[in-house]
Amino acid sequence: MSTMKVLNMAGAEVGTVELNDAVFGIEPNQTVVHEVVKNHLANCRQGTQSALTRAEVSGGGKKPWRQKGTGHARQGSTRAPQWTHGGIVFAPKPRDYSYVLNKKVKRLALKSVLSAKVAEGEMVVIDSIKMDAIKTADFRKFLTAVGVDGKAVVVTPEVDQTIVKSARNIPGVMTTPASILSVYDILNAKYLVVDKDALAKIEEVYA
Repeated sequence: MSTMKVLNMAGAEVGTVELNDAVFGIEPNQTVVHEVVKNHLANCRQGTQSALTRAEVSGGGKKPWRQKGTGHARQGSTRAPQWTHGGIVFAPKPRDYSYVLNKKVKRLALKSVLSAKVAEGEMVVIDSIKMDAIKTADFRKFLTAVGVDGKAVVVTPEVDQTIVKSARNIPGVMTTPASILSVYDILNAKYLVVDKDALAKIEEVYA
């Protein structure tokens, strides 16, 4: 098992913690991570795009000109696709883009991104993340003190509204409980800031 230092909210080192190699020490599987990110983005699509086919646009009931003798190409309707204001060929219609991935694939992808964060030195373990009041400035000072200066995902053991509301106005910073970690959110952030108790929960669920 690899060992990682534990900081307090002031940025001082207060101890160490052993990481479970089954969760934080595997060889990242990029193919699986790609599949899970693609699945996440597909599931986020609204799928509300819509256009009218020639059967749905209004007008076009009258034949524009007679079939023969005009010198023009024959036409049956002014709402055919080649006409201005005509219908769309193979018009997009509302659809559901979501699909389901195997649970084992999602677990492997999450362990892959967690292991990658540890290997790249972009995970920070905090002894206890607590806020006495909703203060964005204080939360920003905490992140600066522990060396987090970019996009970050802050993982707490449970949903803490004081922490959520303190962090939500800081650009690029999001909070999440340990039970609903997102592969996409972790990849999209530069740093992963984890409460020590949340770390134990992650290892308990995914080891």
